[in-house]
Amino acid sequence: MADLPVSFIQVTDITRITPHMARVTFVADRLDDTVGRTPDQQVKLCFPRAGQRSPVLPEQEDDATSWYQAFLAIPEHERPWMRSLTIRDRRPGSTSLTIDFVLHGDTGPATGWAGSAQPGDRLGMVGPSAIYSRPVPLATSIEASDWLLLAGDETALPAIGTLIEALPAGARAIAYIEVADAAERQDFDTRGDVTVHWLYRDGVQAGRSDILVDTVRAAEFPAGRPFAWLAGESGAVRALRRHLVSDRGLDKTSIDFSGYWRFELTQDDAPTAEDMAEAQERLAEARDLANVPTI
Repeated sequence: MADLPVSFIQVTDITRITPHMARVTFVADRLDDTVGRTPDQQVKLCFPRAGQRSPVLPEQEDDATSWYQAFLAIPEHERPWMRSLTIRDRRPGSTSLTIDFVLHGDTGPATGWAGSAQPGDRLGMVGPSAIYSRPVPLATSIEASDWLLLAGDETALPAIGTLIEALPAGARAIAYIEVADAAERQDFDTRGDVTVHWLYRDGVQAGRSDILVDTVRAAEFPAGRPFAWLAGESGAVRALRRHLVSDRGLDKTSIDFSGYWRFELTQDDAPTAEDMAEAQERLAEARDLANVPTI
C-alpha cells in the first residue's frame, strides 16, 4: 500500500438513514485490503468544482509530499475541495465502501455534494494513510483501561459507530452523542456492553448548544479508569478534554481527541491560535505514544 494512496470512487447507492444523514455507497478504482478493516479510519475526499464531472487530481506518487505539492499546483479554480471523512463500512472481498455524510444544507462542499449526489458521480479519495490520521489503538486502549468513553456530535457519529461495532465481547463503553433531535438516532450492532446517551439540541443551532459538554461534566462515571475518545466541534472538544484532565484527573495519553469542525469557520479558513495549539498537542502525544524523542 502506498504511503498516500490516491484513487477515484464512484457512487452506486445513496440511502437517507436519518433526516440529516446520508449513507453513500461507492465502488473504488482500487482499494487496498487494509482499507475499512479498522475503526475510525479516515480518508480525504476530493470534490469537483462547479462544471467538473470528476475532480482534477495528480497521479499517485510514492512520495506524499511531492503529491501534495502537485495538488497545490493545480489552479485554484480547478483544484478540488478536500474534506476528511470516516469510512463507515467496507464490503468484504470487494472494492465497495460506505461513507456517511451529515446533511445540514448547502453550506459546504461535502454536505452540498451529498445532498444532490446521484449514482455514477465520482470523487477522488486520498488515503487512508497514517501520514495524516493516527489510528485509535482500540484493542490496546480497552486492555489498558476499564471502560471506553465516547463523546461527540453528529459529525463524529460515523466514527463512533465504527468504534462501538468494533468492541470485543464484554468491553464496556458509554457514549454521549449530540444530535439535532430524536429522529437522528441510530442503532449499532456490537458485541460490547454499550450504553448510548442521545442528547437533543431540539432547535438550537449546532455549535451553539452546550448540552454535550454540560452532560458529560454532570455525568456520574463508573468506577475504573476510562479511555476517552472525543470528536466534533473544536470548542466543545477542547472543553471536554480540559474537563477530563483537570476535573476528572485523566492522563492526557488516555484521551484521543479531534476537532472536526469550527463554529462559524470552515476548513478553508486560517487556523486559530487554539487550532494550532491543539495540533501541536496531538503531534506531541503521537510522539509520546510512538516513543519518538522530540528533536
